[in-house]
Amino acid sequence: MTDRVKSESSKEFNFNSRDFDRVRELIYKRAGISLADSKQEMVYSRLARRLRATGLTSFTEYLNKLEGDHDSQEWEAFTNALTTNLTSFFREEHHFPILAEHVKKCATPVTIWCSASSTGEEPYSIAMTLCEAFGTMRPPAQIIATDIDTNVLNTAAKGVYNADRIEKMSQERIRKFFLKGKGAQEGLVRVRQELRDLITFKQLNLLADSWPVSGEFDAIFCRNVMIYFDKPTQGKILKKFAPLMKSDALLFAGHSENFLYVTDELKLKGKTVYELANSRAASRPSVSHLHKGSL
Repeated sequence: MTDRVKSESSKEFNFNSRDFDRVRELIYKRAGISLADSKQEMVYSRLARRLRATGLTSFTEYLNKLEGDHDSQEWEAFTNALTTNLTSFFREEHHFPILAEHVKKCATPVTIWCSASSTGEEPYSIAMTLCEAFGTMRPPAQIIATDIDTNVLNTAAKGVYNADRIEKMSQERIRKFFLKGKGAQEGLVRVRQELRDLITFKQLNLLADSWPVSGEFDAIFCRNVMIYFDKPTQGKILKKFAPLMKSDALLFAGHSENFLYVTDELKLKGKTVYELANSRAASRPSVSHLHKGSL
């Protein structure tokens, strides 16, 4: 018996290549995520928890139930389970001084969209940058932070983190922007209310036909999420970003993402920072940033 057969036979649930292919097809259609061949073990581990939670005994049964009810609440849990949420405060730190200088030149109120907010570290880093740029805890700004994963959005909205998440941050920032837990909350920190007031958290699927946000934005952060999409999906999303950007707006990408060969709507301004290739400010109507009643 080979090691692979031994490994598969020891698993709680049978999970074969046919099951994996079905999962790949479903998550691609639902969220635009392209799962590599190497992700089979990760998919098994994460979805096995859903089988236990739902009381099902096979992946075939679980996937049949999903496909049989496109409005099932389990779709949300399925998508959450397969979404990767690696993030940190001031990740890819070179972007934030660029943002600070940019917003000083913008008309107020400044509006920023963080399109893959995960557990909140990125939008809170943006908020801290705005506070420092304007020299106040209540800068003239609005941040919209979205993600497809409802679990991470709940964490983000609470703004509570283990203290080790901010240990690399300067003591000045920690004192200014966080409250340290005491007693039963020892070892935890909470983002100050002023930062939380700057941010509106909202679920959004970048693959959806319509988004509950509308421009114009001074900056859009879409970092380390496009790597999970294939080129046609990337192009579709970037094409929808462009009309939501002011003529001088910036689009921040992740360190391993390159949009130059995906769309002609954008041009490179700096390291993983893009701007519109052509200004369309004169032709754009003025519209709100968050649809009424969408919260």
